[in-house]
Parts: sequence; structure tokens; C-alpha cells
Amino acid sequence: MSSIDRSQSVGGTRTYEVRTYGCQMNVHDSERLAGLLEDAGYVRAPEGADAADVVVFNTCAVRENADNKLYGNLGHLAPKKAARPGMQIAVGGCLAQKDRDTIVKKAPWVDVVFGTHNIGKLPVLLERARVQEEAQVEIAESLEAFPSTLPTRRESAYAAWVSISVGCNNTCTFCIVPALRGKEKDRRPGDILAEIEALVAEGVSEITLLGQNVNAYGSDIGDREAFSKLLRACGKIEGLERVRFTSPHPRDFTDDVIAAMAETPNVMPQLHMPLQSGSDTVLKAMRRSYRQERYLGIIEKVRAAIPHAAISTDIIVGFPGETDEDFEQTLHVVREARFAQAFTFQYSKRPGTPAAEMDGQIPKKVVQERYERLVALQEEISWEENKKQVGRTLELMVAEGEGRKDDSTHRLSGRAPDNRLVHFTKPDQEVRPGDVVTVEITYAAPHHLLAEGPVLDVRRTRAGDAWEKRNAEKAGTPAQPAGVLLGLPKIGVPEPLPVAASGCGCD
Repeated sequence: MSSIDRSQSVGGTRTYEVRTYGCQMNVHDSERLAGLLEDAGYVRAPEGADAADVVVFNTCAVRENADNKLYGNLGHLAPKKAARPGMQIAVGGCLAQKDRDTIVKKAPWVDVVFGTHNIGKLPVLLERARVQEEAQVEIAESLEAFPSTLPTRRESAYAAWVSISVGCNNTCTFCIVPALRGKEKDRRPGDILAEIEALVAEGVSEITLLGQNVNAYGSDIGDREAFSKLLRACGKIEGLERVRFTSPHPRDFTDDVIAAMAETPNVMPQLHMPLQSGSDTVLKAMRRSYRQERYLGIIEKVRAAIPHAAISTDIIVGFPGETDEDFEQTLHVVREARFAQAFTFQYSKRPGTPAAEMDGQIPKKVVQERYERLVALQEEISWEENKKQVGRTLELMVAEGEGRKDDSTHRLSGRAPDNRLVHFTKPDQEVRPGDVVTVEITYAAPHHLLAEGPVLDVRRTRAGDAWEKRNAEKAGTPAQPAGVLLGLPKIGVPEPLPVAASGCGCD
């Protein structure tokens, strides 16, 4: 081992870093990759380290320039790897599944390429590449084992993702994910509930059920009401305070799911349901199996059953063939639905998708103008909807890392039951991430709320205990610094509003 190599290792143990791009599925997969590496004896590289002994890219393939971004990052690491014997680079995820034959050709210094179906092979492939001194490319065409059976290094002590399915059976013309993650495969309900119970026993109080098309759960096991049954079963788990899910598809959003949401106390009054377009013509071209009337009907039913529900969405602007009238239909749905927040995206070609080859590609200038109009409308609605929260008394789960200005403003941040972000005055007594505080909302902005008065109540929780215990352990282990909170999907739109997708955009 060279002196350079030794300087980046910790106590002679090889270090790792995982860089994640894309959707919530990738974020959760990265927790598993970290768990696999730590199970194999690696430790997370210290913050600020120039490079780890092993750098893993967990890639996304849904954007037009995804490959350019990857190869740029790989190029940046090439001289570091050349100067540091023993360093390894691995590329996994959707782009690896798609470009399996080109990554090593374009970046011959990459040691391992693995796909979405065989993330569990990463430690073996790294060792094989080291011993054989040549790149290892292994892409499975179908799922080898459900990922939740793998070790996981969860980044939050109080909130956790729980996958209930992988893959997708839809054929949306703008999305390549089904080709890369395969057909939907559902986990057995008992396995899901056992994982949740184990997490709660460890101190987790909030879980997010995760699937590429989460409410289609049950199609693989032959039960159309499996998802609503799962929500109700989560309501019976003692100590589980909050249940969320992402992302559902309007096609599969049935009345039994709405009833389960309304009747299960720990299922939060929040729904993120992608619209994509308000135009029936565009929805047909997208191969979305619902139309405007069906979508607005679901919104109406949810609001009737759960009056305080915060509903958010995804919208694509400038899909091929979109006319001015089509776009006006999208604005109409936004006005009618009154979303609390929306992820708004400018359409960009996904290589390998039918939409990329369609006639009627919209000029960038036109897409930009429409996008700006949509953003302005949604900003106005988001602010109006947030103003309705002023004067309400809300219970917040204290969050970690969500308030960028908390130190300077002497505030803390938390999430309301409907997932709105609230910044609140720091109380005199200690409050930990995972604890619950009661506050009164005094001010509303388009993307957050403020509670400027004194905290009305502080409830210390097992989740807060778990956070405190984890950080005490980390304080004694410099090689594994506190991670960045993964927590829950951030349903609101960060400032400035993004152009790039927050997820696969296919839900």
C-alpha cells in the first residue's frame, strides 16, 4: 500500500463512498450498497476526504445528459486513481444497466459495472477485480434476490424507507425505468410488516412505503386490495407513528385505498400523485391510462375523505406534440386541484424511450415560456394554500438537516403530518431529531411555514432516543461520521424550482 493509499484509509481498513443520483429507489439502494460494503469490512470515508478507497456511483438514466454527467465525474477521478494504487471505482444503477457495454470502453479505469438486479454482488465483484486485475462487468437480466434481504446502512435513526415492490408494469412513452428495473415484483406482506416491526423496535417512528408504482402493489400476488390492506396493517403496529408512501399511479388509485388512508390514524394526510399533463391528448401520447376527469375525481374523493390532506404532484411541460391548448388544460387542472406543491419538469429526451423519437419535439424557447407560466401559477397556489395553515396548531416531527438557516435564525425544523416543512423557535429544553413538538403556525411562505411563538409542548420519543444513541456511537467512531438525513421524500419544491426530475418521472 502506498503512502497516498494509507492516508485515505482509516486504521488500515479500506474506506468507501457512495454517490447517488436519481429517485428514491436509488437512494434506498444506496443504503443497501453502504450496508453491503460495511458488512464486508469497509468503513465510510471521513467527511472531506479527497477520495475513498472505493467510490461507487449509483446512477440514474432518466435524463438526457445522465451519461455526460457520469463520464465527467469518472474523468475527474481518473488521475486520483492513477496516483493511488489500490483505489477502485464501481458504477451501478439504471445507467449501468442500460450502458453495460460502453462504460468500461469510455472509462477503462472503472473496476466494476453492476446493474439494478444484482447490487448484492458488489463486494464480490470488487474483490474479483482486485485479484484478477481487470474490470468486472456483471449485469443480471432479472432480480436475483429482493433487495430488502441485503444489509442496509440506514441514514436516519427515526425515519426509514421500506420497499414493498420493485419494477414497473407500465409502458409510459417518456420513461425507460421498466426496461431497466424490470416487471413489478411484490414482496410478501408478512415480510414487509416484519421489517417495519424490526425498524420500530430499533426506534424508527416514521416509515415510507416505497415502490416504482407503489399502489399497484398486489398485482404480482393476485390481490387488488393488497395495498389498502397493507396500510391498515401498518396502523396496528405499536410505536409506528407515521406512515407515508410514494409514488402512486392514478390508474391504480382505488376507493379502498382512500378509505384506508382516512381510517388509519398513523397514515399521514398527504398524497403525492403524479399528473404529468392535464391534456387527455398528451396523456394518451404518454400512454398514461387515465384522463383529466378521472384524475380530478380522485382529488375530489381524497379531499372529501381527508379534508386537510396536502396533495402534491409531478408535471412535465413540453412533451412532444403538446399544443398551447394542451398546456392550458394542464393549467386548468393545477387551478382545480390546488396542489400544495408540484415538481415541475421541462421535458427532455430519455434515450431509449418512444417519446424521444416522436414527431413534434417542442422548441426550447416555447418549453421555457410554458414552464415559467406553470411555475408562477403553482407558486401562487402554494402560497395561498400555506396561508390557510396560519393559526393552526400542529404536531411536528423534528427533522435533521432540513433547515439551512436554522443555526443563524436560532430555529429548528420539522415536518407536519401533511409533510409541510415548518421552522420553529428553538425551545429552552433539549429537542432531538425524532422528537415531537406542538407549535402554532404564525407565518406562511410558498415553500415553508414558520412557528415564531414559543413551543407549546415537547414530547421526547423512542425515535429521539435512537437518534441520540446513534450520534453518541458515531462520536466515538471518527471513521463513520453522521450521514445526511435521507428521511422522507421531500414532496415540496425546493428553491429554486428544479428542472431536473426528482425521481424517475414515470409514476
